[in-house]
Amino acid sequence: MAKFYPALTDDLMDFIRAQRMFFTASAARDGRINLSPKGLQTLRILDPSRVAYLDLTGSGAETAAHLIADGRLTIMFCSFEGEPLILRLYGRGRLVRPEDASWAALAREFPPIPGARQIVLLEIESLQTSCGFGVPRYEFSGEREELVNWAVKKGEDGLRAYRAEKNRQSIDGLPTDL
Repeated sequence: MAKFYPALTDDLMDFIRAQRMFFTASAARDGRINLSPKGLQTLRILDPSRVAYLDLTGSGAETAAHLIADGRLTIMFCSFEGEPLILRLYGRGRLVRPEDASWAALAREFPPIPGARQIVLLEIESLQTSCGFGVPRYEFSGEREELVNWAVKKGEDGLRAYRAEKNRQSIDGLPTDL
């Protein structure tokens, strides 16, 4: 049975820390809904009402466009090992970029990962757990290294050029401000 909470509990924070993957969902008023898997241990719990993840350069920038346009963000975790559980964090997201005053303090929460382009900060408005009985069991076998290796090979200048070419707008034409 689903249960709502106003903020993260210690048990739910432990659950989040144990997960190797999470999913983000965002949307603007019109256009496509974006749902993205994330990994590489890029999420941090800042306090019971705030989490953040280090967003890495990739083929799209849908979340950035949607947060600028609307601000709604959902982050979901589900257990693939151990006891079944699904946890959804609902709230408002905002982007923190390297040129922002709050970048230096927030970036210290994360390991340096080549290709980092922004931090997505979620102010949790509510959260919900549900059973997760239908989620299959999987065993973690390792992180994929392709994205980090690609970013290292591109270098900072190459990453800036890539973002300028590929990450300026969403697939629905919304600006990302990247």
